[in-house]
Amino acid sequence: MSSVREARGVERLVQGQDTQDGAGVRLTRVLSHDLQERLDPFLMLDAFGSDNPGDYIAGFPNHPHRGFETVTYMIAGRMRHKDSGGHEGLLQNGGVQWMTAGRGLTHSEMPEQEEGVMEGFQLWLNLPAKNKLCDPWYRDIQSHDIPEVTTPHGVLVRVIAGQSHGTEGAMQREHTEPLYLDLHFPSHEGVVFEQPLPASHNAFVYVYRGGLEVVQEDHTCAVPLKRMAVLSNDGNGVVLRGQANTRAIVIAGQPLHEPIAQYGPFVMNTREELVQAVDDFRAGLMG
Repeated sequence: MSSVREARGVERLVQGQDTQDGAGVRLTRVLSHDLQERLDPFLMLDAFGSDNPGDYIAGFPNHPHRGFETVTYMIAGRMRHKDSGGHEGLLQNGGVQWMTAGRGLTHSEMPEQEEGVMEGFQLWLNLPAKNKLCDPWYRDIQSHDIPEVTTPHGVLVRVIAGQSHGTEGAMQREHTEPLYLDLHFPSHEGVVFEQPLPASHNAFVYVYRGGLEVVQEDHTCAVPLKRMAVLSNDGNGVVLRGQANTRAIVIAGQPLHEPIAQYGPFVMNTREELVQAVDDFRAGLMG
């Protein structure tokens, strides 16, 4: 029996914008500034993927953050993280790096490969106002530590955060309650995946292999490769039907409903707090 009684539909399809960040890393900005309020508590989603070292080799040299969390999911490749809090880790195939910038730190993310494919995602997750100046925190989650479950229909689900099909994810967060799933559809067409979602949660789906359909009782919407579907908030879950070997991420979270003030790598609630963040960085208070 289905746990999704009323399936959400697609409010809009989004094509990401090609850009560069860091020291010239080529990436696609899928969730950008104009969607921050609609997809609260999420601030940004970048997708990167290339087998050309020139697209990624310069990496992300030392830079600051304050006021939010970064979640980096490496599909393929090797990237070394170092930060001013003394944390260091190697992000590699299938692993996740979860970093809480809190009151501020500086960090670098540099490739540890000179050839081959580097592919993955970086998600920015907002912090509630009361936690924006919390102590910085960092966790490396290796691939084998990410819980997985295979649905009765044969979809492999990697549960990075939240819960799916009775399986608790590697991470939980109290205020934003993020759900982060990586779905691997099997090698035959038309397999269905269902995921309940709280009515209050904003949610989206991004396809990075193949293609799928968002299914409602009387309507379907195709989501092609490298497109994000912003899901409506009507319904208690999402139903997806995948093409053979489709891979997609499903992300949802509880909105904070707080003002967002952003200046580059600083995300606060007011302009005054942003000015303080810049002053603190210039004074060397972020390491």
